Amino acid sequence: MPAARLEVAGLTAGYGPTRIVQNISLAVPAGGRLAILGRNGMGKTTLLATLMGLTTLHGGSVRIDDADLTHHRTSARALQGVGYVPQTRDIFASLTVEENLAAGLKGRPRSALAEAYALFPRLAERRRHFGKQLSGGEQQMLAMARTLLGKPSLLLLDEPLEGLAPVICDELMGMITRLAGSGDVTVVLVEQQIERALDFANDVMVLERGRLAWQGASGELKQDRALVERLLGVGIH
Repeated sequence: MPAARLEVAGLTAGYGPTRIVQNISLAVPAGGRLAILGRNGMGKTTLLATLMGLTTLHGGSVRIDDADLTHHRTSARALQGVGYVPQTRDIFASLTVEENLAAGLKGRPRSALAEAYALFPRLAERRRHFGKQLSGGEQQMLAMARTLLGKPSLLLLDEPLEGLAPVICDELMGMITRLAGSGDVTVVLVEQQIERALDFANDVMVLERGRLAWQGASGELKQDRALVERLLGVGIH
């Protein structure tokens, strides 16, 4: 399916009665690239989890193209084309790389596994290795490849570069950029590596205590070092 348009209005959600993200609205055009930034504990992961239907919804709406997913289960959102790579990666440690990938096929033929190996040749070399035998970078590649095999039209990535060596970060961001450049998928990226996120995204939103603190073009934020320092507590080069 082609890249999807994402529209979120007045989203308030959390876990049980606790509200973590409050009154969040955003729109990402089909094929767009949005980076969600913010200090630790500001609600970024909760926002992505809410888009995937994994939290308690207290208000607002989520739409993918013309479909209202607000009250859909996680499985229904996945069938609608939402792909999610969580910060925890969630691979199956006791299954092989190939078995992990097969779990993401969603009814597609097993021959489609070749797509994952083309994206990440390293996984092809390790197809018989168990998930627990992989490095952190390889586990991230596996989690991403498994999600992409489902042909998502909207891809949610939660800190895909966390804890990885710079060379692996380069490899992963190169793949994500190529994928987004194809126009086949809309990407929403949560990432702590600010410069990489700003280089990748067209648009940026910054969360502070679960609320929208800033929203605009990535180039605008990148050029304003004082604003980056104030919003994120870090400098950029």
